Parts: sequence; C-alpha cells; structure tokens
Amino acid sequence: MNDLQSVFGSMPSRRSILAGTAGAAAATALASSSIPASAQTKSAAASLKAQGSGFVTAKDGAQIFYKDWGKGQPIVFHHGWPLSSDDWDAQMLYFLDKGYRVIAHDRRGHGRSTQTATGNEMDTYAADVAALAEHLDLRDAVHIGHSTGGGEVVHYAAGPGKGRVAKVVLISAVPPIMLKTAANPGGLPMEVFDGFRKALAANRAQFYLDVASGPFYGYNRPGAKVDEGVIRNWWRQGMMGGAKAHYDCIKAFSETDFTADLQAIDVPALVMHGDDDQVVPIADSALLSAKLMRNATLKVYKGYPHGAFAIHADVINPDLLAFIQS
Repeated sequence: MNDLQSVFGSMPSRRSILAGTAGAAAATALASSSIPASAQTKSAAASLKAQGSGFVTAKDGAQIFYKDWGKGQPIVFHHGWPLSSDDWDAQMLYFLDKGYRVIAHDRRGHGRSTQTATGNEMDTYAADVAALAEHLDLRDAVHIGHSTGGGEVVHYAAGPGKGRVAKVVLISAVPPIMLKTAANPGGLPMEVFDGFRKALAANRAQFYLDVASGPFYGYNRPGAKVDEGVIRNWWRQGMMGGAKAHYDCIKAFSETDFTADLQAIDVPALVMHGDDDQVVPIADSALLSAKLMRNATLKVYKGYPHGAFAIHADVINPDLLAFIQS
C-alpha cells in the first residue's frame, strides 16, 4: 500500500459519512419534533428579543417587527411612508450612545412586518403601537415620528397611548391633514395623491427611485449634493414592504384629520420642519400643528428638505437631545 492509499484508506468512507450525517439530522429532527410548536415559537421569539429585536403580534394576528436596544428612558421612533425602522439608524445609534433605550418598529405592511392586505389605516397603526408598548412595557416614553410616522405618533399619544407618553416630536410630519378640503383650503388637491397611487400601481420600483432621487431629500434642487447611498437605502427600504399596504397608506397619510388628536395632546411637544419641504409643505402642516397643541415648540430649518433628519443628523440629533433633556 503506497502513502496515498494509507492516508485515504484510514479515512471514513463517503457512505459512512452520509449515514452518520443522516443519523444526526434524524436525531435533531426527532428532538425538535418532540417540542410543541408553540414552545418552539416562544423560544425563537425570546431568542430574538434577547438579541435586541423581535416581533409582537397585533390584534388581527399581523406580526410587527421591532428593534429594542439599550436601557434607560425609552425613545420610540416612527418611520415615514413607505420606509422602515432602518430609516432611523443615525438616531438609534446616537441616542443609544447617550444612554437611552431606543425602539423602532416596521409599520404593518412595511419592512419586515406582515404585508397585510387590511388594517392599513391610522386606527390600526395606533393599535399596533399600543400592542408594542404593552409587549415591551413602555412607559414615560418619548415618541418621535417622521412624516406618516408623525401622524401615527399623535394618533397613538391622544388615544391608546395616553398616560404612557412623556413627550412627542413631529419631524416633517403630515398632521393636521394634508388633503385640501373646505376646512383645509391650504392642503394639496386629491389629484396629487391620485398621482401617487397611479405611479405606485404602474411601476412601484421606478416611482420610489424617482421620489428618493428627487424631492424627498431635495436632490432636485440646483446645486444639491446627491448621495447615491442615501437614495439606494431609501429604495431598498421601500421595496421591502408590500404594494397593497403602501397603496392603502397613501389614503391614511393624506386624508386622516389629526386636528382632534393634536388638541388632545398636553405633554411637551417639539415640531421640527424644513421650510423647503416639497413633500409635506410647512405652511399647512408644522405651522398649524404647533398652534393646535397646548405645549408645543416649533423649530424651522431654513432650506431643509422632507428627509432632513437623515441627511442632516448632525444638526437634528443634538436638537432632539436638548428637547428630551429639557
């Protein structure tokens, strides 16, 4: 027997390796099958939660994904349409480093949450936040919402979240109401939102690319410094969600009247808005919202676009911190 034969001859045969592997797999499957499915699900959920993320089950069974990092006073972030909790990366890391507990969820139909065909409206969005707050036992929390997320914040804070909320922040947010009506003559006409729906249904991928590379970050302005990574990240988040939920959400963010919610909020509030917001014009949003809330402070950023908190985090984050600590 030569040296090669002695070496290979001492190794286990391919058949014995496969047999051993199959046996191990069978043993693992048998052990797993002996654990009830409910116990396996709970174990997986506990594992995710321990790692700083997880899912909470909404009343209708939808699974709402969330991130939960750190300890201290909780700060809950509510993202805009059609994005996800990933849009808050710069704020999550900043406030985690400052000693806060930071939480962000993917709204139903968005990100990693269930792509629901129903329930894509503000009452259910607020109920989902309530389920999350109960699941994580969130109290004395600061709720920060951008755009559609700002509507979600006030609807939650004035309703199911009343008593659990310490402060609210609205960033480039949609309240009081975006749609032009007899009571809101300064709003945007229905044709604008019908255009959103038409573009989404025709070619959602291209529509999202156009929004991110254009008005959302003000990249369509002369002399704008375009960040390709920011555009791709916006598009990535948008395409993770469900078309039906995103389509329905256009009605939710444009036609919901948050006037009564704003009037019911008595905790300290900060309203932040850029005066060059092409998506949610400041005159019919922030300027009105700040007047409707009893204890609100308005902060206007000259030349800032709709997505300012993401591309100007170096300015927005310290201002948020100052308000939270005040």
